[in-house]
Amino acid sequence: MHRLIEPTSRLSLCSDSCAFVLMAKAPRVGMVKTRLTPLLSDEEAATLSRCFIQDMATNIERLTEADRVIGVVAYTPAGEAGVFEGLLPKQFRLLTQRGADLGERLGHAAQDLFAVGFDAVCLINSDSPTLPQAVLSDAMTHLHAPGDRIVLGEASDGGYYLIGLKKPEPDLFRGIEWSTPRVFAQTVGRARENRLAVVPLPVWYDVDDWLSLRTLFEELLNQGHSVVKAAPGYGAPVTARLLRDLALSNPALGKRLAETLPKLRVS
Repeated sequence: MHRLIEPTSRLSLCSDSCAFVLMAKAPRVGMVKTRLTPLLSDEEAATLSRCFIQDMATNIERLTEADRVIGVVAYTPAGEAGVFEGLLPKQFRLLTQRGADLGERLGHAAQDLFAVGFDAVCLINSDSPTLPQAVLSDAMTHLHAPGDRIVLGEASDGGYYLIGLKKPEPDLFRGIEWSTPRVFAQTVGRARENRLAVVPLPVWYDVDDWLSLRTLFEELLNQGHSVVKAAPGYGAPVTARLLRDLALSNPALGKRLAETLPKLRVS
């Protein structure tokens, strides 16, 4: 069982430690990736979510400065720690999310991790399995440089896939219109109000609907072709295997892929 972080107990950490935190719902059937159903069954959607978490955790674990990096999954709902067993590298820790909405959960996760002794915190969505490792490394480099700043990775839908902090910044999560195309711009505005420099990362995408799922198929199964030009994406091998299986076993999905990505190789 992975160790659960208790916000009241400090951890023994090296200097310049950075938590890379996947913000994740427990991948239970019927609870995740619901915008991809009924194209995917509830079971397929839950399996896809598990694959995303597994690939993203492995990507974090392989960062070159692993002695300074601690992988964390901040999960909701409370009491679902067991569902992540077998999905995460053994060094990963778990943190229970708390808060009534996404802004509160992000703010509390950062607060809890700084409280236990981390020098920097990167909060990352769990829906971007091909996020380049270079982007993660750059985020940590910027956070360890002198001076107040945040690091922000814009998502292609107007949100953000990563926010990196050097200290708790609760104002960044207040009054944001979550789940709208205004999230990134509003967060940049809030940072400026608090006199924080914003270091932008390359635009990337998260997978939560048919169009972004199609982009994922194209990126992972089109012979390494990157549909996002910022940097080569992570290969996400567990997710790639599932996509091949889904394309062959799900007739409705296979038909839609054949209509929109006729040159895609799925076998």
